[in-house]
Amino acid sequence: MFAIGFRCGRCGATYDLDEVRYVCPRDGPEGTLDVLYDYERLRATTSPARLEEHPSRSIWRYAPLLPLRPETLRWVEGAGVLQAVGWTPLYRAERTARRLGLRAVYIKDDGRNPTASFKDRASAVVALKAIEEGVSTITTASSGNAAAALAGMAAALDLRAIIFVPHTAPEAKVAQLLIYGARVFLVEGAYDEAFDLTLAAAEAFGWYCRNTAYNPFTREGKKTAAYEIWEQMGGRVPDRLFVSVGDGNILTGLWKGFRDLTALGWIERPPILMGVQAEGAAVLARAWAEGREDIRPETPHTIADSIAVGQPRDARFALRAVRETGGAFLTVTDEEILAAMRRLAQEAGVFAEPAAAAAFAGLEKAVREGLMREEETVLVMITGNGLKDIPSAMRAVGHAARISAEIPTALRQLREAIR
Repeated sequence: MFAIGFRCGRCGATYDLDEVRYVCPRDGPEGTLDVLYDYERLRATTSPARLEEHPSRSIWRYAPLLPLRPETLRWVEGAGVLQAVGWTPLYRAERTARRLGLRAVYIKDDGRNPTASFKDRASAVVALKAIEEGVSTITTASSGNAAAALAGMAAALDLRAIIFVPHTAPEAKVAQLLIYGARVFLVEGAYDEAFDLTLAAAEAFGWYCRNTAYNPFTREGKKTAAYEIWEQMGGRVPDRLFVSVGDGNILTGLWKGFRDLTALGWIERPPILMGVQAEGAAVLARAWAEGREDIRPETPHTIADSIAVGQPRDARFALRAVRETGGAFLTVTDEEILAAMRRLAQEAGVFAEPAAAAAFAGLEKAVREGLMREEETVLVMITGNGLKDIPSAMRAVGHAARISAEIPTALRQLREAIR
């Protein structure tokens, strides 16, 4: 294993891998940890050519760059959906590029993961970490996608999953949790209250906690999307990458993946990272605009439940990722998100849930505000499938027209409808 330790994102303290379990002992929850690697040894044993020879089209092709022991990785074989996590499709969206006046627009559709969201990447790695630590029960707080991902991975590994989600979570996401056999508790509060309750319950009952950013290995699973982008684009990366942001962990995971590629000498620089938040849940966007590293929690209000976060848990790294790549945070309204759901589906054939479509809305806003150059190659990360939230999809498109079953009447109705 090439992982060699942790570094705290707040105070910079370093720790051995077996010295800390979740966050920096000095800084508590604000001291989220970054996994450190021995890049010199990695360069000597791993190369792009060796990756191309790997038979797996999944995140496990990047095993040397993951903080898992070889004996732990053997659990993947035969473990159901774990075998299929990652290597999601990358599409070129020509119509979108022409409409926006850009050289090229790519869509990375992580709604095609086994449980239909980006969160499978993190949950797969963390579930294996639970196996590595010899625990039998794993828990998380989630607005829905991370919980569904964990429930699916836990089922495949015969782990007990105990899930805390806000009582307002979409029914489709709750149904996923239950069908995978998870024990589900609907918290009478928002995601942030569910997050704090999960920490308390994990400590009280000795469960292994997957919570986003609090568990440092969530970022390690999410970084695999950066490797895939690089491989799928033929050893290149886009000029600019748009991603929806709630806790900030997907954004920092992508940044970590591109930093790994840079440290290995496989790319010259990471893409410019553009974080997109809903106007009603824009804690990080406000901190970025005001030049602050600290955040001011607030109550979120947005249709995009997966990014409805009032206290982002990976805030420090997320702000750093955007600033160090020369990017920006943008905010979009719920109306812009609903419109983006329609356009993304009708231009590229990708059905995204509201939180995922926010990234596409952010691209459109960046073009409107003159933040883009025509010659740029752009990638939009789609983090979840639209079937996760059918009521929101119906708000985006309205209802289908009814028509008679009698042919003469139906033909008259059609003539009226299609004029």
